[in-house]
Amino acid sequence: MKSLNIILVDDHELFRSGLKLLLSNFDMINNIYEASNGIKFLNELDKQNIDIVLMDISMPEMNGIEATIKALEKYPDLKIIALSMYGDEEYYYKMINAGVKGFLLKDSSITEVEVAIQTVFEGSNYFSPDILYKIVKNINTVKNKSNILSERENEVLYHICKGLSNQKIAETLNVSKRTIDKHRENILSKTQSKNTATLIMYAINNNLIKV
Repeated sequence: MKSLNIILVDDHELFRSGLKLLLSNFDMINNIYEASNGIKFLNELDKQNIDIVLMDISMPEMNGIEATIKALEKYPDLKIIALSMYGDEEYYYKMINAGVKGFLLKDSSITEVEVAIQTVFEGSNYFSPDILYKIVKNINTVKNKSNILSERENEVLYHICKGLSNQKIAETLNVSKRTIDKHRENILSKTQSKNTATLIMYAINNNLIKV
């Protein structure tokens, strides 16, 4: 894995300093930059070659949502991981729509932070398990049907996004688990998703589920 340049975007200096100290122990990380708000982040982005962004959601002057949108307009390949606190649920969907690739709770272990950075850099999505649970818990129904999925696949997609296992989906739809295994395989292939987290991101981005 190449050495990564990372920027920490958060308005709390103590949090940035602590996280920077921990990240500096990782062999995969080259340079660690800092910004206290979205405006300073965008300025820094024009000066440095950044691979991964750890982005706070709530900040003064320019919040993480607006900063993410502006950054990805200029640098569409930039990989951004949102930093969340409990109570930020209302912002999850806005951040997903803005284009972030993952979510971490601010009290995550440093091991989880490392896994998230590696996962996102390699091209997949990462949800902190607690955040993923909060998202699937709030999914109510399929909002729109996907043009690329069959009617049954749309139905299976809904249950996957609700967090059900293939066995449970099979029992719910009164079909064999092997049938659901195949549907899941087809859904992942058609949506170019690598896992459940990526699939949920796809469903939210394409307005396929209602929360």
